[in-house]
Amino acid sequence: MEKIFNNTQVAFALKTDTELERAYFLFKMIDNEPLVRIGTAVTNFALKAHLPVESLIRATVFDHFCGGTTEEDCLSVVDKMFTKGVSSVLDYSVEGKEEEEQFDAALQMTLKTVEFAKERKAIPFAVFKPTGLGRFDLYTKIGEKQPLSAEEKREWDRVVARFDLICKTAHEKDVALLIDGEESWMQDAADDLVTEMMKKYNKKKAIVFNTLQLYRWDRLDYLKKLHEQAKAEGFFIGMKIVRGAYMEKENTRAEEMGYPTPICESKEATDINYDVTMEYMMDNLDLMSIFAGTHNESSSYKLIEMMQTKGISKNDERIWFGQLYGMSDNISYNLAEYGYNVAKYLPFGPVRDVMPYLIRRAEENTSVAGQTSRELNMLKTERQRRKHSK
Repeated sequence: MEKIFNNTQVAFALKTDTELERAYFLFKMIDNEPLVRIGTAVTNFALKAHLPVESLIRATVFDHFCGGTTEEDCLSVVDKMFTKGVSSVLDYSVEGKEEEEQFDAALQMTLKTVEFAKERKAIPFAVFKPTGLGRFDLYTKIGEKQPLSAEEKREWDRVVARFDLICKTAHEKDVALLIDGEESWMQDAADDLVTEMMKKYNKKKAIVFNTLQLYRWDRLDYLKKLHEQAKAEGFFIGMKIVRGAYMEKENTRAEEMGYPTPICESKEATDINYDVTMEYMMDNLDLMSIFAGTHNESSSYKLIEMMQTKGISKNDERIWFGQLYGMSDNISYNLAEYGYNVAKYLPFGPVRDVMPYLIRRAEENTSVAGQTSRELNMLKTERQRRKHSK
């Protein structure tokens, strides 16, 4: 099929020459694995020691991968991207919190982003992480069916209430809601809770979306069981499909604790799992909506091909492509140019609090074969094109 992702003029139309150079410099740094490791350690130390490094972080990685420190900050980026047909998903990317007031703050922020999405066509989804609303260890305990103390039961009730308030608000305002996937050992509890929300709020269409991380070999079976449940109980399934973001952590824990790793045996096996799951969802669009979160060109082309084969219109609201802000602009902007539904995850939050997210992005770019070199090649091509067109 026609290769649409090589057009760098479309991909980087919104970048000034200065921004293009900064992106090239940034990915050059990320391409150096020892540098990423050292940079990560130094940054963590500097932040813990309260050294004045935030302005440096803000001028480099933060501004490339994030929309701003507040949701209002993001609006200029949102509006700018939407001029090219690319929508935004405002993602409050504050991680690793443990206190009730922090969970309540994340709840209020998520409700605010639902409101933002209701008011703006450029923001078709809201999003949150399960551990933004409750303690990681509590999800783990529940997923492992461990007995809870009376206080833990009350704590879990508060987590459920936060989930329900967000899903109810999204349903009332007709805003689709993506719920991110996390580590496998806490995911069972999150899955059960999200399914309850789907049963409650997805009666007419998919409002609540769970996430399948398809570097896990068991996720397609999980989806098939959920599909049977949806048919029997009369609700729609919304699903964001991604490859996954915690591979090293998953493999290390499995080895340390002596259980089989939930991760596919190879990158190729993950790619096959992703594409087969995507095909399964496309074959069952009567009950399913798909948010295909991928930076993989091959999977994106496969989804385009399936849509064409099945005669599904490019802007069918049940099918969205998604990428992260600051990455794979060649996929996002070229898809939008051709009229497909595409949204960028646009992280925001205080610089210090968003650092775990940014470090993961840098590490992911270093570990995913070909990701950084592709970004660099695209940026290099566009630099050359601009040079010759002047």
